[in-house]
Amino acid sequence: MRAHLICSGTELLLGQPVNTNATYLGRELAKLGIDLYTIVTVGDNLARLSEAIRQGGKGADLVLVSGGLGPTEDDITRDALAKALDIPLVHHEGARQVVGRFFQSRGKEIPEVNSRQFVAPPGARILDNPFGTAPGIYYEHRETTYVLLPGPPRELIPMFENELLPLLKEQAGGMVTLSRVLKVAGIGEPAAEEKIKDLLHSANPTVAPTVKRGEVHLRITAKAPGRQAALALIEPVEREIRQRLGEYLFGRDAETLEEVVAKLLRRQGLTVAVAESCTGGLLAHRLTNIPGSSGYFQLGTVVYHNRWKEELLGVPGEVLQKYGAVSRETAEAMARGIREKAGTSIGIGITGIAGPGGGTADKPVGLVYLGLDWQGQVSVWREQWVGSRQDIKWSSTQWALVKLFQHLNGSGEKDDGQSDR
Repeated sequence: MRAHLICSGTELLLGQPVNTNATYLGRELAKLGIDLYTIVTVGDNLARLSEAIRQGGKGADLVLVSGGLGPTEDDITRDALAKALDIPLVHHEGARQVVGRFFQSRGKEIPEVNSRQFVAPPGARILDNPFGTAPGIYYEHRETTYVLLPGPPRELIPMFENELLPLLKEQAGGMVTLSRVLKVAGIGEPAAEEKIKDLLHSANPTVAPTVKRGEVHLRITAKAPGRQAALALIEPVEREIRQRLGEYLFGRDAETLEEVVAKLLRRQGLTVAVAESCTGGLLAHRLTNIPGSSGYFQLGTVVYHNRWKEELLGVPGEVLQKYGAVSRETAEAMARGIREKAGTSIGIGITGIAGPGGGTADKPVGLVYLGLDWQGQVSVWREQWVGSRQDIKWSSTQWALVKLFQHLNGSGEKDDGQSDR
């Protein structure tokens, strides 16, 4: 089945609410093996909305419209459907009962304005709405099914799951679309794609890379008659990707880098402490976002002033004077100092220039050094980030988590060997 989704509402065009309905419906249709070809957002304009419905019906088996089923004059979706298909709207007792029950449960009479919600195309099926006054409409016209759903998610989601889903399952014939997402970090999208480019031409399952913040996600999607059949298509492709990108692959589906690092630290019985300058505690925040983090996280410090680098971490004054706070020597001393101070297995030190000011020709904004003391062996890396202050801080913590992950799974790189001396 091919589907076309129309999201109605001028407020969506103004960017006022986030259109979560499109995300939800796209995900749920995919589970049914229904291909969502297009998503269109249309304002509260009868001519434009009816034209969108008309165009959607030309190439789709299923046209869904969300929003515009209320009782006010700008709720025009029912009228737009009638105009698009050149059909009348008639009184529908099922729709009246949905509206009536809503007000009856509150001990009120039905306001006259709500009588606009009593109508539907002749022969349409009414979808119940226990959470609002807007009845849904399911209408088969020629070879296309048109479904009108309310806009508020608290009404749309229950209506979809309880009323529409059983009908769509019948139409979809038991087909499902299943996706698995493999997550890699420490490698850019072009390099990752180069390693698996032959797999990107597969038809079923498909493989599609997506760039996320500091990560590349590889989505494997299969369509088959049932979940197990879809998994059988996905699994050999997943094995092949794991073989080619294993050192960079940290998780799948909903797993985050922080969660994976936490699992490895617990499993290996290791502890960590961090000393941060330019990241301002963000790395400690991400490491401690995981429940049970007290089992592996011992100490975090934010040391901006050189005085505290010396007094708390034992960074030699001559190192700071000769090489500066932003240097590989200082990052090395910070990592070693925090590990020794906390008595942990691992120490991490981060120092850099987050900007937007403070940069020089020799040490520009975005220059960051990362030190990692792994049970007494210290490695240091240098990176030049770009972006806003927030971007540089976040990228630096992502980099630190990637390096920590790589050491935990045995694929960690040693010191990059670069020096500013």
